[in-house]
Formats: sequence, C-alpha cells, structure tokens
Amino acid sequence: MAIRMNGREVAAFHRQRISRETMEYVQRTGRRPCLAVVLVGTDPASVSYVTSKRKACDEMGFDHRDYELPEETDEKNLLDLIDRLNADADVDGILVQLPTPAQIDDDKVILAIDPQKDVDGLGPVNAGLSLMGHDGFVSCTPKGILALMDYYGIQTDGRRVCIIGRSNLVGKPLAALLMQKGRDATVTVCNTHTRDLGAITRESDIIIVAAGHVGTLTADMVSEGAVVIDVGTNRIEDATRERGWRLVGDCDYDEVRRKASYITPVPGGVGPMTITMLMDNTLIAARRRSGEKS
Repeated sequence: MAIRMNGREVAAFHRQRISRETMEYVQRTGRRPCLAVVLVGTDPASVSYVTSKRKACDEMGFDHRDYELPEETDEKNLLDLIDRLNADADVDGILVQLPTPAQIDDDKVILAIDPQKDVDGLGPVNAGLSLMGHDGFVSCTPKGILALMDYYGIQTDGRRVCIIGRSNLVGKPLAALLMQKGRDATVTVCNTHTRDLGAITRESDIIIVAAGHVGTLTADMVSEGAVVIDVGTNRIEDATRERGWRLVGDCDYDEVRRKASYITPVPGGVGPMTITMLMDNTLIAARRRSGEKS
C-alpha cells in the first residue's frame, strides 16, 4: 500500500519557513513583500482561489493589493492596470487570476506582466529561463510538485518519468525542470494522442498525471512500486455529500495506491503546494528587487 504524500503537511512546513524568512526580510528592509491580486468577474472557482491567496498573504506576513474588476471589463482597461502595477515600486508580484472572461486574451495578459513581477512563472521570459536552467520564477504547481517530492526523499536521478499532460501550466514546465542537471530524470511527455499510454506508464518509475480527466490512470497502467503524483482536480456528483459533489483526481486512487510506493491524494496533495509556492516566489521577487540574492 502506497505512502500517502500529505500536501497539507508539506505546505505547512514551507509556510513556516516562508513566514520566518519574511519576518527577517521585514527586519532588514523595513517593508513587507507585496502581491497584487487581480480578479476579473465572479467565477466561483476563481473567487475561491483568490480568497485563498489573500489568506496566505495575511498568514505569512505579506501585504496584498486586491483588484476586483467587473465581468464586462475590457482588455485595454486590464492591460492598463497591469502597466500601472508594473511601474509601482511598492508591488513585488502580480497575479492575474486566469482564465479571464472571453473578451480578454489571456496570452496578452501574461505577456504584459513585467518578468521581474511574474510570480506565477507563466510568462515566456521565465519559462525560457527555466528551460535553459537559469534562475527565473518557476511555475507554481511544478515547483510545488518538486518540493513535495523532495520532502519525501523521492529521487529523480536516472529515473524514468512519465508526465501525462502537456499544458503550459504543468506539463511543459515540469518536464523542463526534471531534465535539468541536478534532477537528471529521463522524461516522456504524453498527451491524448499518445498510442498505448499504458505501455509507457508501466515502464515509468514516476508518473505525474495532469490530464484533467477522471480515470486517466488506472491500476493496470502502473508498475509495482511506482511513484504517482496526481495533479487533476475534477468535480463529480456525490449524493452522499451535503453539497452534492466531491473532488477526485485523474487516477483511480483506491486501486492505484495498492501498487504504488507513494501517491498524492485529491484533495490534499498537490493543491496546497501551489499557493505556498506563489508566496515563495513573491518573497524571492521582493528580495531581488531589494538587491538581495534570492
């Protein structure tokens, strides 16, 4: 039976570290790191994510600027706000909650954010730095996955890693990070067009599934002792719950855990790590902008 990788426990460990380092930064500089959070519209999931990020700022001693724009906000007004935040010396990091409404081009939003304040690590400058193995802001979910693996002592050197999913948010940046010197993994990135996916996953020491579909990874696709990291977050109906639904990942957790050596649950696995790494990136941004080494 697999060891359950407790993301809440690991996130708490890093939040204590970040809080301590933030206090030391404030003592040195006389200012707190500041994250600007921009939300366009009232999508319930986005509102929930933004609320969690604000709570994390308060918990770890950060300042935060909150901008809640109406659903009908046009692209120009949002880009103008980003320009102002780029120029604001008191703002260290900028987070625009994605996706934005249909009238706004998310790619333009990402491109508009100053790379030095791109604490989500989604812009091309930071993505390129990660690909080349240089210091930049690492995308928060991949960074959280690596922190989770490090906490549990999971080695990647020489191991075969299969990533199911090729998104700009998880799959692509995670592949780039795992192939760098120091991680030294042999990485295969799969997608919905991959033929005989199970043949690849069964040969993999570590499987990271981020496809966004329930049941993508089943027990017959996993070798004994493999490490399984489930990034999926899917809402399914559940009449036994008061709210009528529950969250599940992309893998068949109950069956896969009987074969895996380590596995992340959903919820409570990768999810708590993402916001924690956003705070870590914001502290790094503040240090860099203060002339300190991060």
